[in-house]
Amino acid sequence: MSEFHYNNKKIYFEVHGEGQPLIILNGIMMSHFSWKIFLPHLTKDKQVILLDFIDQGFSDKAEGLSYKHELQVEVLKGLVDHLNLSNINLVGVSYGAQIALQFAMRFQEIVEHLMVFNVNSYTSPWLHDIGRAWVDAARTYNPSTYYNVTIPYIYSPKFYNENYQWMSKRRQLLNTVFDKPFLDAMIRLIESSEGYDIREQLNDITAKTLIVASDHDYITPLAETEYLHHHIKESDFVMLKECGHASMYERPNEFVALINGFMQKESRISIV
Repeated sequence: MSEFHYNNKKIYFEVHGEGQPLIILNGIMMSHFSWKIFLPHLTKDKQVILLDFIDQGFSDKAEGLSYKHELQVEVLKGLVDHLNLSNINLVGVSYGAQIALQFAMRFQEIVEHLMVFNVNSYTSPWLHDIGRAWVDAARTYNPSTYYNVTIPYIYSPKFYNENYQWMSKRRQLLNTVFDKPFLDAMIRLIESSEGYDIREQLNDITAKTLIVASDHDYITPLAETEYLHHHIKESDFVMLKECGHASMYERPNEFVALINGFMQKESRISIV
C-alpha cells in the first residue's frame, strides 16, 4: 500500500512493473481496482501507476469540501512529484481523461504521450443535466435506484443486452459498493465537473495525443470527441464501432492494443 499526502488528504496509488511510467486515471465511478484485469497486458514493458483521486477508492474523502477539477490536477502533480518523475505517459477515461487533458495543458514539459478515451472538452447542457440526474439518484441513497439511473447508459445497448448475465453480476457487486459514503463522494465528483470548459485552451496541448471515441457513447457523444481531435495539434483519432462509453470494458483487447501501440508508434495512425 502506497500513499502520499496532499493538503492533509491521504492519496492512494500503486506502482506495477518497470519501464516507461504510464499513469492511468480513473473514470468518475472507478478506482485503482478497476484496472487490475489490464495490468498483465500493460506491465510487460511499462511501469503502470494507478491513482485514486480524492473521493475515489482508498484515497480520502472530501466531506464538506466543494472543489473543481483543479484539485485533482494538483493531486496528479503531487503524485508526479512524490515519485520524482520527469517524463510521464497519461491514460485517462472520461473524468480521468478530463483531468489528463488539463494536466497536459498546464505541464507540457512532463507529458510525452497523452491517451484519452471517451471524453469531451466541456460540460455541455446535455452532460450537465445527465449529471444532475445522477446527483438526484445519489441523494436517494438507494443503490438500485442509482444503478438504474447511471449504469445502463454507460454501455452500448448491444453490449448490455448480449452480456446481461455479466451485467447482472455487476449489479449485485455495485449494489454493495453504492453505500452512503460512496454516493456522497459521487455527488462531489459530479459537481466538480460543472463548469468544466477547456475549448479555448486545446491548442496548448503539445504531447503526442491519441483520442478514442465510441459511436454509441451517450455520455460523451462522438461529435464532442471529434471536436478534440480537430483542435488538438497533430492528434490521432480512433473511433470504436458499436461501442459505448465504457469502452475499456466493452473492448478490452482494443483498449490495451491502442495504449501499447501508441506508446511505440513512429507514424500517425487512424483506426475505425
